[in-house]
Amino acid sequence: MRRYLLLFVFLLTGQLVVAQDKQLPAPRTEGGMPLMEALKNRKSVREMSAKMLSDQQLADLLWAANGVNRSDGRRTAPSAMNCREIEIYVYTAGAVWLYQPEQNSLRHVLNGDFRAEAVMQDFAKEAPVLLVFVSNYEKMARMNEQQRSFFEATDVGYVSQNVYLYCTQEGLNTVVMAYIRQEDIKKRLGFNGRALLAQAVGYAK
Repeated sequence: MRRYLLLFVFLLTGQLVVAQDKQLPAPRTEGGMPLMEALKNRKSVREMSAKMLSDQQLADLLWAANGVNRSDGRRTAPSAMNCREIEIYVYTAGAVWLYQPEQNSLRHVLNGDFRAEAVMQDFAKEAPVLLVFVSNYEKMARMNEQQRSFFEATDVGYVSQNVYLYCTQEGLNTVVMAYIRQEDIKKRLGFNGRALLAQAVGYAK
């Protein structure tokens, strides 16, 4: 059963709106398409319908991308010095969420549709799920600027490829985008770090 946690209350367009975190279902970590078959079929597809993914698919997608897969908190995607600096913001038509791997949940960030503010490509503005990958500089404090730049670029590639492989076995379309509105994203979300890539996910039209 879906469980919601109250985060805060605020006014929007003259109405009282309750903003809530969302507990995701436990990810399905068994079965699926064989790895070699997924690699054979992996591809970028820009055309996708507006139909929203189920909560179960969203839980599986985010776990595959960068979820916790060991009791010590380590992830499905590697990270330099185990910084775990790549964070995933989930943009939808109604809200922006931050994936919380340790809790298997989504932390509510904003109400509203900010997809067009984050990306330049028209198709991505209509994608039901737009993932924005951000490096958290607070988690990279022991690195110098050159190390930080190199490792954030390397680590986000692992996460993006995990998304590709999940979408392949689930029959979903996806494509990664490097041309994003980095400063607009950062200004809107207010994080200490850098927006690196976005990845649209959705059903085939």
